[in-house]
Amino acid sequence: MAEVKSYRDLIVWQKSMKLVTEIYTITKSFPSDELYGLTSQLRRCAISIPSNIAEGYGRNSTGDYKRFLQIAAGSIFELQTQIEIAGNLKYISKENFDIFFNNVKEVELMLLSLIRKIT
Repeated sequence: MAEVKSYRDLIVWQKSMKLVTEIYTITKSFPSDELYGLTSQLRRCAISIPSNIAEGYGRNSTGDYKRFLQIAAGSIFELQTQIEIAGNLKYISKENFDIFFNNVKEVELMLLSLIRKIT
């Protein structure tokens, strides 16, 4: 296992950054009347995940790090809910929904594992 010298070395951060890009790509095709609704919510929520991982990593205490990771985990669950809403509204195809939801679930499991490891 490689040594972690920066939050950028964390695979969970790398994968959550990929999720942000995927969210922006997916939401480009959402109806324009969703720009300030679901599109904005999905984007802000996705951005919150790697941002909180990075911010927590930069803190000087394990307690702060854990707290920010928990905030990121909360954003993951929020993102899952919003993706389901987008799927229910047929803004995302069933195939894309399944692929994307699996990617989000993978980040969730990695994040929860990291929280357990630092506890």
